[in-house]
Amino acid sequence: MTAMAVKGKDMSDKVYKYLILGAGPAGLSFANKLLELGETDFLVLEKEKEAGGLCRSMEVDGSPLDIGGGHFLDVRRPNVNEFLFQFMPEEEWDKYDRDSRIQVGNEVVGHPIEANIWQMSLEKQVDYLKSIATAGCNIGKEMPEEFINWIYWKLGDRIAEDYMLPYNKKMFGEELNHLGTYWLSKLPNVSFEETLLSCLTKKAYGTQPGHAQFYYPKKFGYGELWKRMADNLGDKIRYNVAVNSIDFETKTINGSYHAKKIITTVPWTEFQTISGMPEEIQDSLKELKYSSVVIEYFPEKLDTQAQWIYYPDEELSYHRILVRHNFCPDSAGYWTETNKERFAGQKSSFSYENKYAYPLNTVEKPETVKKLLEWSRTKGVYGLGRWGEWEHYNSDVVVDLAMQLATCFSDET
Repeated sequence: MTAMAVKGKDMSDKVYKYLILGAGPAGLSFANKLLELGETDFLVLEKEKEAGGLCRSMEVDGSPLDIGGGHFLDVRRPNVNEFLFQFMPEEEWDKYDRDSRIQVGNEVVGHPIEANIWQMSLEKQVDYLKSIATAGCNIGKEMPEEFINWIYWKLGDRIAEDYMLPYNKKMFGEELNHLGTYWLSKLPNVSFEETLLSCLTKKAYGTQPGHAQFYYPKKFGYGELWKRMADNLGDKIRYNVAVNSIDFETKTINGSYHAKKIITTVPWTEFQTISGMPEEIQDSLKELKYSSVVIEYFPEKLDTQAQWIYYPDEELSYHRILVRHNFCPDSAGYWTETNKERFAGQKSSFSYENKYAYPLNTVEKPETVKKLLEWSRTKGVYGLGRWGEWEHYNSDVVVDLAMQLATCFSDET
């Protein structure tokens, strides 16, 4: 069925109970949870020809490659995994202990850096310990408000200058002070005492980072999971339908699709025409920023056991690599992830650009998104997931939120 025929069909008076915008992890999880709860009156609209969003995969050089960057299924949410294993059973996954590293100068240490300074040369350990001991947060200095000063205050000048500042510039852009500091509260305290203890005992300390253990499919890319979830929806999903306009008063999309409730998982900045939204809120959408990344594949096999490696070196265009042969069986090569602003042109046989990769945590974002989501809910429109809520959520978090929202709506009826 052509896109025009689909549009013509929906010029009727049909009003869906739920209209779901986007068939990435958020939209697919919400829709499939509705089905599980016995709800069938919904439709999913997806602008691409296949589902999966940032978690899509395709075959490159004879093996799967995740075109949205590095995506893995965290083990920490059993309820999420139980739900997803309905579509791709657990026996189709391998389980890994995370091995991620950071190239700091000419040394490679484990991630996170604050827990693995003990892996550096003795001279560097001393330098880092001195830096941490005099960090602002460890000597009682007042917490600064600007991003760059906050990093120095929290982590000390060596971690700031060798890793955090150059890495974040590569990932999010040169002007770091347009980012807020509210999202950095999750960074661990890097105390002199704990760091010294780790150097003396030669082992990491503190809590494990996300994906300390993770699942990855044995025979497929991560995108296979989301394809199967889309297939489970049958004719309740329509592809090649770009969402261009939204009318909040009539809860109508593209002038054609009508609903009692709209769940949007697509970037708010993608709406070309918005009706029924206060001018103040509509103007604030211009403040929502994001970064774009380019994924590029290289066939060489690397001599490392790491699954991914971070590169703060500003001489390198990319900020991290995913070592495919260390988590995707019977594969070779690796792929890089590069901020589009730093991408100097394709250097291999395959590259893929993701316009919407990471929502940026700008200073204005919390207030902008809070007002947007609170107001839109009064109109029966709900933001969900990385782009609906403009938060840097991993896929397991998105699935959890989608399941909660679908259950909440079910409980209302």
